[in-house]
Amino acid sequence: MTTLPTVLVTHTLPDGWLELLQDHCRLIIGPPDANEFSSDLVAHLGEAEGIYSLLTIQISAETLSKAPRLRVISNMAVGFDNIDVAACTRRGIPVGHTPGVLTDGTADLTMAILLAAARRLLEANRDAREGRWTTWSPTGWLGADLHGAILGIVGMGKIGQAVARRAHGFGLRIVYCDSVRRPEVEKDLHASWLNFNDLLQKSDFVCLHVPLNPDTYQLMNADSLKKMKKTAILINTSRGPVVDTLALIQALQENWICGAALDVTDPEPLPLNHPLFELDNCLVVPHIGSATWNTRRRMAELACENLLAGLEGKHLLYTANPEVYRD
Repeated sequence: MTTLPTVLVTHTLPDGWLELLQDHCRLIIGPPDANEFSSDLVAHLGEAEGIYSLLTIQISAETLSKAPRLRVISNMAVGFDNIDVAACTRRGIPVGHTPGVLTDGTADLTMAILLAAARRLLEANRDAREGRWTTWSPTGWLGADLHGAILGIVGMGKIGQAVARRAHGFGLRIVYCDSVRRPEVEKDLHASWLNFNDLLQKSDFVCLHVPLNPDTYQLMNADSLKKMKKTAILINTSRGPVVDTLALIQALQENWICGAALDVTDPEPLPLNHPLFELDNCLVVPHIGSATWNTRRRMAELACENLLAGLEGKHLLYTANPEVYRD
């Protein structure tokens, strides 16, 4: 009788989402809202051959040292900054992630919060509910036009391009900065490449679509925020630490910029008494960029496929550290 490999699943997921693993692994599953390895999972690290993780769980070199039999980590997220990938690579452990499947969902959410911030929907909804809507006013809740405005996209990967296509339909003019030029995007969407500083100075909306790494950590700091237009709005659906939170608070309080719309924050989640929640010009939603049933289900399935490939000694469909496969 063959013993099934032990796989630690850091969170309880909806019925059916782990169906691909059921007959192939011995699953030990953590609680639904974990922000760290539960004590039950920690107790099984020594026998774990696979880990199926969500982005709220930090997998450090110390954690890896407690898992001598580990052969694969599969992260149900496009990003993998919660995992010490370098330590995994040294151990020859492939790290899977789930790009592509959440592109459209995240792009939709980006446009949703951009529109909400531009048209001050948070303030308008609250004022209507709290009795401050007493009559139609020609100057009530005035917002920003999209048509003819300039959208600056920082990071023109798959998600950035999907946002650009949607924004083009609203009549926004597209500028972008990226480590590489995207001539096909420039042609199809009449987009223009700018360096980072010029993009900040010219854009009416600045959308962040970059991975979190040492180069992008606090990319939006006091210096960069001061380069934006006073009428501009910052949108972040990438990772919270790409923005210096303290600098953003000051920028919003002192009107360096007009507003911000955030799907991700630093820290995450924000405590209830956090200053960002007290600002009328800051919209915060709880990291819901990929939060559609179809997207999350496909992310879960892709993470299962990555994990099974790793357990079988095959190349993962999407690997954060493909160098583990080099001789």
